[in-house]
Amino acid sequence: MRISSLAALSITVLVGCTPEVTEPEVLTYDEYKARAYQEPDTGMFVINGDEVLETEEAMQASYENFLRSLADAQLRDEGLASTEQFSIVNRVNGKDDVWPTATAQNLTYCIDSKSFGSRYSATVTAMTNAAGAWESATGGGINFVHASSLDGKCNSRTSGVVFNVRLVQTSQYLARAFFPSTSRRGREVLISFSSYGNISPWTLTGVLRHELGHTVGLRHEHTRPESGACFEDNNWRALTAYDSASVMHYPQCNGSQNGDLVLTNDDKAGVASLY
Repeated sequence: MRISSLAALSITVLVGCTPEVTEPEVLTYDEYKARAYQEPDTGMFVINGDEVLETEEAMQASYENFLRSLADAQLRDEGLASTEQFSIVNRVNGKDDVWPTATAQNLTYCIDSKSFGSRYSATVTAMTNAAGAWESATGGGINFVHASSLDGKCNSRTSGVVFNVRLVQTSQYLARAFFPSTSRRGREVLISFSSYGNISPWTLTGVLRHELGHTVGLRHEHTRPESGACFEDNNWRALTAYDSASVMHYPQCNGSQNGDLVLTNDDKAGVASLY
């Protein structure tokens, strides 16, 4: 989730895309790259508000997919290709980007107690509650496990966990996450200090519900054509009908969820179909 002057939420409003866009712009690679945020400590690129790309090569591949998506959309508009409606799952090499069953049922993580300091307890509670929403939706198909014994030495190099959670001092987003296909180095949930201020109507738990949706493979719902705004690409497959109230839909991208970021029935049905 991005922060701007509106605020990936605004500190007053969630942004990770350009609001009020009805047609995707054709960008040069340099323009596309300039819209990303490069994290100073990891060197990774954050696109679409809160999705991580680990390398320059991944950024170039993302741009090429963006161009292909625009070409596909034009063909559909001209009636030269069928419309394929693919809550939505990320795709990698034509396959759903999801965890193997054994991993999905043991998604271990640590929380960096050193970076969070006095915010540590609030973070533990928010992560537990956010994880519980996805666990309940899948009836045990997904199970997040807090490996608290590793919290005192928790970073992107910590072995024995699937991912880590740490605090960052940035105003570029409220939090960012990763997809299952991301390498261990990039499998971090990074939470901005801004998430601990006034972000009403959202809460830290709500922000993390959205971010943990990415960690199990879900894309932003607003990239679907029904949104009419904030197009990202077509590298996804639909799990349910379009859901403007989805926890994975940014409100300022024609989303209809006005309170905290909670799972809808479609969110629950979509993730349950995967796990």
